[in-house]
Amino acid sequence: MSSHAAVQAPDPATTATAPGGAPAPATASATAPVDLAGSVGPADPADPVDPADRRRWIALAIVMTAAFMDLVDATIVNIAIPSIERDLGATFGAIQWITAGYALAFAAGLITGGRLGDIYGRKRLFLAGTAGFTLASALCGVAANQEMLVGSRLLQGAAAAMMVPQVLSIVHVTFPAHERGKVFGLFGAIIGLGAVSGPLLGALLTQWNIAGLEWRPIFLINLPVGVAALILGRRFIAESKAPKALRLDLVGVVLVTGALLMLIYPLTRGRELGWPLWGHLMMAGSLVVFGVLVAYEKYKARKDGSPLVELSLFRVPSFAAGIAVQLTFGVVMGIFFLVWTLYMQIGLGWSPLKAGLTGVPFSVAVSTAAGLSVQQLVPRFGRKVLQTGALTMAAGILLYLFEAGRYGTGIQPWQMIPPLVVMGLGMGLIVAPLTDAVLSGVPREHAGSASGLINTTGQMGNALGLGLVSVVFFGSIDEKRLAAVPAETGDAFVGAFRNSLGWTVAVLAAIFLVMFALPAKPQQHLEGGEDEPGAEPGTEPGAASAEEPKAPVLVS
Repeated sequence: MSSHAAVQAPDPATTATAPGGAPAPATASATAPVDLAGSVGPADPADPVDPADRRRWIALAIVMTAAFMDLVDATIVNIAIPSIERDLGATFGAIQWITAGYALAFAAGLITGGRLGDIYGRKRLFLAGTAGFTLASALCGVAANQEMLVGSRLLQGAAAAMMVPQVLSIVHVTFPAHERGKVFGLFGAIIGLGAVSGPLLGALLTQWNIAGLEWRPIFLINLPVGVAALILGRRFIAESKAPKALRLDLVGVVLVTGALLMLIYPLTRGRELGWPLWGHLMMAGSLVVFGVLVAYEKYKARKDGSPLVELSLFRVPSFAAGIAVQLTFGVVMGIFFLVWTLYMQIGLGWSPLKAGLTGVPFSVAVSTAAGLSVQQLVPRFGRKVLQTGALTMAAGILLYLFEAGRYGTGIQPWQMIPPLVVMGLGMGLIVAPLTDAVLSGVPREHAGSASGLINTTGQMGNALGLGLVSVVFFGSIDEKRLAAVPAETGDAFVGAFRNSLGWTVAVLAAIFLVMFALPAKPQQHLEGGEDEPGAEPGTEPGAASAEEPKAPVLVS
């Protein structure tokens, strides 16, 4: 795919719009490019720098910044919980909702947000989501009580569900296939950086107590970033939508939202409520609702071709296998990052800032490996890079397990650097190539739906991992004994941490095996053609059939 859309006959489904809303001239050559500004004309071979190239890289910086803002905001609040509790007098239940409410609203709306971008325009939904996210951040920052903060966090998660799926969709329809590997390498680096910088930034902002605002700057810092993204996004991001007219599947929205809430809500609140029977029934019932969703989406696809979840994507082997890896890898992340925080801050008694700084080597290692994996390693070694990443991450966790047992509560941050660096390198070898592999065979008109599925799957895996923390971490702690003998807290948490690490190694072993289902070598990203679900047999790669849309709509 190219960042230029070939100009066809003036078909409403594929005609680009010039600035101001005027249709592009229908007399343009069939090979003339439409740049991201919407202007039509032949490329000037004498011009060494294509203006569209500059615009799309600026657009990439904008959407990546928004993605980073979401990644940070999902974790930054954890560090500030004690300050929020003191300032607002928040109850334990409210604290649960402040942290989990964001994840619930985010996960429940991701698929819908991706499909809305396909229908109404990815740029439009990205800007709307960014505006909502910025407004919700402001409401969080000025919250006068716990109820207002909980409501604002729910709004923030819902807005993120509109904003985040558009990031991968915009990348998918803006960059040509040969450049997407480099772009997804950058995306992987952003993921690694956001995974650790949230707690670190939260620790710094809370400790500095800027203008006596205590925890509030962790939300208010999003305001200048969000406003800048809105102003620059309107100018530099190209509009794109599914070239085939789609309608919103409201029944699908209700089913997928209900199924996800029935699964994630009990996992999030289960331990706090003592794992009640209704929670287990809800999780079992979610499987039934997922089954109903699949049956209805098949019916919807036959009826009008506008299902919320494009099930045909799962016939693309790279997508189906990648989604399975994404789900399993999310479980590892859900377990590790939570128990790591509990281990350092409660078990070892470290301050938030000390714990946050300890994670810096991990973040640097992830970012470095993510860039190298897609640009240099995957083109040569293919699937083996991801499998090496799983084994490398498992080796780092085993080293961490050994050191935690050897040094106990006397372990120092510098002693954690070797296992964290090895783990970070392994994670970096997975996150960036995985995103590229999942999207490589996805037709452009389903980019939003695919992006929503990728993010939703990751969130589901993360929620499953968080739910398993109650088993693999708290399940090995005798809370009654610790209440009677507080001096044993450190040793108990060290033991629980090591038990959790053993489980994550087992999950990584499963990931290694699932990765055999990924393509052995990188495949060309779909530009339309024989590999596309629904395309006619015999269609040349890169060519659209007469019945299929010829290009995504690129408008400014």
